[in-house]
Amino acid sequence: MARGIKSLREAIPADVRLLAVSKGQSSDMVRAAVAAGQRSFAESRYQEAAAKQLELADLPPLDWHFIGRLQANKVRAVLRRFGTIHSLDSLDLARRVARIAAEEGLKPTLLCQVKLRPDPNKTGFSADELRRCWPALKAMDSLCPAGLMTIAPMALEPDERREMFQECAALARELGLRELSMGMSGDWPEAIAAGSTWVRIGSGLFGSRL
Repeated sequence: MARGIKSLREAIPADVRLLAVSKGQSSDMVRAAVAAGQRSFAESRYQEAAAKQLELADLPPLDWHFIGRLQANKVRAVLRRFGTIHSLDSLDLARRVARIAAEEGLKPTLLCQVKLRPDPNKTGFSADELRRCWPALKAMDSLCPAGLMTIAPMALEPDERREMFQECAALARELGLRELSMGMSGDWPEAIAAGSTWVRIGSGLFGSRL
């Protein structure tokens, strides 16, 4: 584990952060990553994440990111356990998150999920939809919209992924956003080349899921 994290950090530019995707991994695997110096972890299923976080409660505070589809009935629970959400995919959801965050006295960091290519398995704002919603999103005082997240469809070729990531980066610049969560185990080099600030690495770090 330590060798894998060290190798990734050596391959990733210093200004890009490594987000270890620990979904489907045991708490012991997370402990090993923490021992190797990793502090930022991502989960996509609330129940699994909550149990894992309880098992790791003896560790110093970790930086937990939620990357799964955020269900309306799980917003309050997710906000209580995750400081950053990468999957805000609609204005209605943003309004619900903003209301509950205000009730909880929280101000979560949010990345808007954008869907820039057809993909029946993914949700997200289109570029034009996000542009229309942006004034309303910025006006929500209990939210901290910091960037964009996107996932490249598996069928895309490397140059097609690179083009899509570049479009996402251009949209972030247009909206004045600093963070870009782009790139996973199979395509992080193209994402970094396009300007990603977070790469989400799961199997490339931990190996196969349980």
